[in-house]
Amino acid sequence: MSELDDFRKEKDEFFGRHPQSPLTPDQKRGFVGLRYFPENDDLRLEVKVELVSDERPIQMQTTTGDVQVYMRHGKFRFQVDGQSAELTIFRNQNGYFLPFVDSLAGEETYPAGRYLEPEALPGNHFFVDFNLAYNPYCAYNEMWSCPITPPENRLKVPVRAG
Repeated sequence: MSELDDFRKEKDEFFGRHPQSPLTPDQKRGFVGLRYFPENDDLRLEVKVELVSDERPIQMQTTTGDVQVYMRHGKFRFQVDGQSAELTIFRNQNGYFLPFVDSLAGEETYPAGRYLEPEALPGNHFFVDFNLAYNPYCAYNEMWSCPITPPENRLKVPVRAG
């Protein structure tokens, strides 16, 4: 079993049993585990981030109509199945945040997008592992308030990982 398999197993146990799971009691009764894409080593990336020169706050609307404030930290470019893509990493007091919507949204993935918390490395580099991409809690329960992915992080390529 890989580290990713172990991570997914723990996540499924949390969703199915933990009191802080986003699932309702009814959902937990029928829960058999989340659906995942197969592990994809090509989407486990170390990227160089181009820092943004304008660090004005961005207000991200949430699914419940609230607003969360983030700063644009930087952009990075990468390839998905030979196609170019670009995403912005945001940050707030809790750390780095990478929301994204790909071309699978609404068909194979949650329509409002998925999230990642990229790991900062020295020299404006980040470790971005799309295998760890996850649906926000509002995908399972509308009582949760989740930031809506900004237009700049809407990809035309499919990200079959997570």
